[in-house]
Amino acid sequence: MTTDDLIQLELMLNRFNRLISELLRGAIARNTFQPWEIEILLDIETCGVDLRKQPDILRQYRKAVARQLEIGPGPPMKLSEYLQLKMTRRPSVA
Repeated sequence: MTTDDLIQLELMLNRFNRLISELLRGAIARNTFQPWEIEILLDIETCGVDLRKQPDILRQYRKAVARQLEIGPGPPMKLSEYLQLKMTRRPSVA
């Protein structure tokens, strides 16, 4: 990976963290987004996560994306992809 690639990943992670922080606060304080941020916002809306569990899930999702961007290229995975990976790794016991 080149220095420019690392800088781009760091900028992407910073934008992602800002987006998730704004969602956790309940207010988005900007009106300009990268295309991948729009996709993430739409995906979060589509997932329909239980509002009582949403803050915990978003925090776990933020950590998973940080790990993803440490080892590979962006853009950040979508929440639906994260939830699918989580279900695959930890199948529910019935």
